[in-house]
Amino acid sequence: MALPGLLKPSFDQLSIALDLLQKCIEEDRRILIVGDFDADGATASVVAIKALRLMGAKYVDFLVPNRFKHGYGLSPEIVNEARRVLDRVNELCDLGLNFSEGLLGGASIDKYGVPYADETRALSAQADAILLGAVGGPKWDQLERSIRPERGLLAIRSELDLFSNLRPAITYPQLADASSLKPELVAGLDILIVRELTGGIYFGEPRGIRTLENGEREGYNTYKYSESEIERIGRNAFEMAMKRDKRLCSVDKANVLEATVLWREVMDRISSEYPEVELSHMYVDNAAMQLVRAPKQFDVMVTGNMFGDILSDAAAMLTGSIGMLPSASLDKNGRGMYEPCHGSAPDIAGQGIANPLATILSVAMMLRYSLDMAAAADKIEAAVSVVLDRGLRTGDIMGEGCRQVSTREMGDAVVDALR
Repeated sequence: MALPGLLKPSFDQLSIALDLLQKCIEEDRRILIVGDFDADGATASVVAIKALRLMGAKYVDFLVPNRFKHGYGLSPEIVNEARRVLDRVNELCDLGLNFSEGLLGGASIDKYGVPYADETRALSAQADAILLGAVGGPKWDQLERSIRPERGLLAIRSELDLFSNLRPAITYPQLADASSLKPELVAGLDILIVRELTGGIYFGEPRGIRTLENGEREGYNTYKYSESEIERIGRNAFEMAMKRDKRLCSVDKANVLEATVLWREVMDRISSEYPEVELSHMYVDNAAMQLVRAPKQFDVMVTGNMFGDILSDAAAMLTGSIGMLPSASLDKNGRGMYEPCHGSAPDIAGQGIANPLATILSVAMMLRYSLDMAAAADKIEAAVSVVLDRGLRTGDIMGEGCRQVSTREMGDAVVDALR
């Protein structure tokens, strides 16, 4: 159903428009709003989305003419701030870094028709490290699954063999009150979730949707892990535990899934190579409960692709906002791709309110893990802490007595705090 915009609607036109919208909402129809950003980054489309949601609309998307060359949703905003921080620390520490830019996901589809183009594939193969923005959004939801933005993300992980996903969940002392849990439960929280990233049910074959003999459609996926896949992520997790508090919790569902029976057996076997590390096992449903009941019992957690995807997002909220969580995806040599844990968030894109700190902290992880520039990483992390000490907050981590700032202002503050 198309509903044209009206610059100066009459009362009758407005009444008809509202009646049509209400009918769409009552029938749970998807409402697509087409709009554009003005010079200040505000958009009437976003205001309309909020109003429609207040009216009870469940499915509201918006389409914006593509002005961004480097991503979709809030990706250009947060990556731009991270790049400014990286440029500053590059200059400050004389790192000698060189940069190139490529397109992945939705932005790549818009330009090349595919989510992972050969041009980006070549750049990725040559890079020592990759900083990634968000890749998807509702604009591409109706495409064939094989060419949706997320397939580009899965492809680059697989082709570069980025099997180890590191997701730290750290609660800064300044943000303990921003968590949805009691401050005493999360103050001082420092968990590292090690997620296997290129195997399991997200990559298992066969997979698909088929029609059965009785005419009913059936979706199916394959959950499988080989010993070698489990061994390499296990050793990686044990190595991480050795550098921390020497406690590792392996998360599985060995009471139901044979693939994770093998997972547990392999973890037990390789634990003999790391006698200093205390290994424990936990079923994934219990692990989810324990993360919100007593999260500080964990130090390093290791798990498969799907379970890690879910648990790491849950852990994100322990810190106050998913906008604070960076991540690293590494190959066996430490070469990696770095990205914030959050998505493209098209509902807040262009408003200048997104939190860029997860992407900025991803830059710090990149310098530390792939480029062996720990001193520069320390400077960025210290600068973020200084900014939080000053009481500067984006809306997602806003607290009493603090000053709310825009995406750009937060980036300015981190750049200014770099010493």
